[in-house]
Amino acid sequence: MRERKKLCDILHTSGRDSLKKAWDQTKAAADLGPLPSAEYIACVLHGTLANAKTGTPCYKLTFQVLEGDHAGRRFWHDIWLTPAAMPMAKRDLAKIGIADFDQLDIPLPPGIRCKVKLALWRDDAGVEFNRVKSFEVVGIDTPAADPFAPADPAPDSSPSEPDATIPSNGAAAGQKPCEGDAFPFGANRPTDNGPYQEGF
Repeated sequence: MRERKKLCDILHTSGRDSLKKAWDQTKAAADLGPLPSAEYIACVLHGTLANAKTGTPCYKLTFQVLEGDHAGRRFWHDIWLTPAAMPMAKRDLAKIGIADFDQLDIPLPPGIRCKVKLALWRDDAGVEFNRVKSFEVVGIDTPAADPFAPADPAPDSSPSEPDATIPSNGAAAGQKPCEGDAFPFGANRPTDNGPYQEGF
């Protein structure tokens, strides 16, 4: 029988002392309950296809609160994929750029920022949970730069002018991504050059 490890087996003496000090000085965290009913600024972390316990198919959005006392907390929104719920499903999916059925299989672009009205509900057993009443997209956040990405090469001594009529990011010529009123959603729709094109 394998001998059970002790703290001294996995920690150096100094590590044990500092960990014990943190143990003695730290108050246990409270269990996280549902978020209060309010309007939140949150980003869409991802959207995934799933099934409820009853087997009903849905598209589940995972939100993360960006501002305020509850920054970092997550909540979810199930968009039901049934004939009866289809009008509401198409309404909500269009907000995040999904206009075609086959786009449900394609990952969402990062950085979708939303204003979400979140309600607190209680089921028949008295258990409280959150439910998204409504949400709207208010912008797109540019992903943080990768600190380990290679540096740009030195510019050519005679650089050619980029073609201003063909922006690389889907934005209008001379316009930064997410600048202006229109969001560059729908870039992952079917194209003539291939089945799908991910990203903006």
